[in-house]
Amino acid sequence: MKILVAMSGGVDSSMCAKLLQDAGHEVQGCYMKLHAKPGYHEANIAKVRKVGEFLGIKIHILNLQDDFNRDVYEPFVQAYIGGLTPNPCALCNRRIKLGKLLEFAREQGFERLATGHYVRIEDGLLKAAVDLSKDQSYFLANIDPAALEFMLFPLGGMYKKDVKEAARAYTELSQIASASESSEICFVDTTYIDVLNRHTGTKMPGIVRDRAGNAIGTHEGYMHYTIGKRRGFTVHGTHEPHFVLSIDPHKNEIVVGGKEELATYEFDTENFNAFLSKDKILNMPGLGVKIRYRSAKLPVKISPREDGGVHAVLSAPAAGIAPAQLAVFYDERDRVVASGFIK
Repeated sequence: MKILVAMSGGVDSSMCAKLLQDAGHEVQGCYMKLHAKPGYHEANIAKVRKVGEFLGIKIHILNLQDDFNRDVYEPFVQAYIGGLTPNPCALCNRRIKLGKLLEFAREQGFERLATGHYVRIEDGLLKAAVDLSKDQSYFLANIDPAALEFMLFPLGGMYKKDVKEAARAYTELSQIASASESSEICFVDTTYIDVLNRHTGTKMPGIVRDRAGNAIGTHEGYMHYTIGKRRGFTVHGTHEPHFVLSIDPHKNEIVVGGKEELATYEFDTENFNAFLSKDKILNMPGLGVKIRYRSAKLPVKISPREDGGVHAVLSAPAAGIAPAQLAVFYDERDRVVASGFIK
């Protein structure tokens, strides 16, 4: 089978290419230039080319900076300006990695696109990886369901430690197997505030209010806060911890309260990206939802909304549900059946 492998210069994508080649497939690699961080691509392209030489495979360099800027970076900036908490990886996986890169693979005559994501495919659905500590099903849940038939995820059935161990067996891959890895957003060097400061002023002192509307303190500027944050603002006359409950970007105000006030039993989504028929999901027993990457899966009941999203009711409270974050719905077998961005 002729397979294109998305390659970053890291151990996962490099081993992905090696495993597929060892299985007898015709493999080529592709490095995507996404953001414009100085020196970033030059270093990674050198690593990818080195792996390509070791495997004896052709390496493509695909410049997607304009697409990435329009579909991922700018929405990230505008979301924070709008008082939201965006998920750029979910946008990138749909629009870029399993979007533009997938288009390129098809145009070049490849039969499959493979990536180093830790996720499995079972019965045409995304399924949590064997290594749950590295599972990336959450971040892939926003993809176009039709893309799955073209995808391969060779590492989904492996543990990260075994992938690294396998790489160390080859002199040419041993260095990348020992390299430190970043799990942060690729275009954020330090904090998201530093990114925002390139585009707008974020230091705008404002008022902190309680749920009753009383002014009880001050803050540094609404963009510095996300739902659930407990530091960086002042509440007068108390030493009890307070948490951000909501953000008003138009008034430059935040509302705070005690931890118990973060508890939420229901939320709405603005869309419903379904991998099965909507009716089947609505009536599915054992449906669960994750409201952020590292959160536990909570039992949930959903009902349709007229705007195309769903109304979700949790069986137990979730803390810090944030607008623009991704809600991912799983069946009893840890398979992704749908996702939607929280309103």
